[in-house]
Amino acid sequence: MKQRIVTGVLAGAVFASAVVAGNWVYAVLIVLLALIGFHEYVKMNGVQWFHPSSLLGFIGVLLLVLPWELIGTKQPSVTTVLWVLMFAQLAITVLSKNKWTLDGASLLLLGAFYVGYGFDAMLTVRSVEPHGLYYSCLAFGCIWASDAGAYFVGRAIGRTKLWPSISPNKTVEGAVGGVVLALIVGLVFAFCAPDWVSIGKAIGIAAVCAVAGQIGDLIQSAYKRIRGIKDSGSLLPGHGGVLDRCDSWIIVFPLLVLMGLFTV
Repeated sequence: MKQRIVTGVLAGAVFASAVVAGNWVYAVLIVLLALIGFHEYVKMNGVQWFHPSSLLGFIGVLLLVLPWELIGTKQPSVTTVLWVLMFAQLAITVLSKNKWTLDGASLLLLGAFYVGYGFDAMLTVRSVEPHGLYYSCLAFGCIWASDAGAYFVGRAIGRTKLWPSISPNKTVEGAVGGVVLALIVGLVFAFCAPDWVSIGKAIGIAAVCAVAGQIGDLIQSAYKRIRGIKDSGSLLPGHGGVLDRCDSWIIVFPLLVLMGLFTV
């Protein structure tokens, strides 16, 4: 527990500093997290990182998450990136004479999009002018509040298992506690800056962060259970890998963007 707390505080401080700094500092960190996260995904699926299909996946992640505006180049559309990546993955199945299967190609295409677009959405929210920092802090604050509420309420009064076949320690009471605490944090942000986000929108953002965030956590838990592993990686002692820590983020941020809850 001590190692978990120390690692969490240090990693949280570094990440929070990058969010505040924005621009290249935040962008470089997000790109690194995306690449490490995809490497964990590849490893979880028993594929070598240097396999041609894996390398294509890394390229796809980069095309999705690179800060093209900071580089001074127009970002390629998501549709274009996905189609080209799909074509290249399928071409490998032909060139390998089906030694690399359609299932494998589909799996890595999915992983590149899951990781790449998820992290790219974080950069999208941070780049919103003039309140990108505020919106990012609001979203992360609600996600972390949901995590904390679910954990502590679940430990205190949790009795009803939420989904024991996927994550045996999660409870319905904890899930509700996470939603409530996220809503409280969202309302605090709305009261602090009513001109930047209305109470209604803050409630909507908090609800998405809490509900989708917990679903994102369950998605990763289910996948690890299928693969028979405890953690996706070992980057953060006591916490696991990037996908273990960011599983909620890469589901929540794309939803916030796609639902238009931030002006992007």
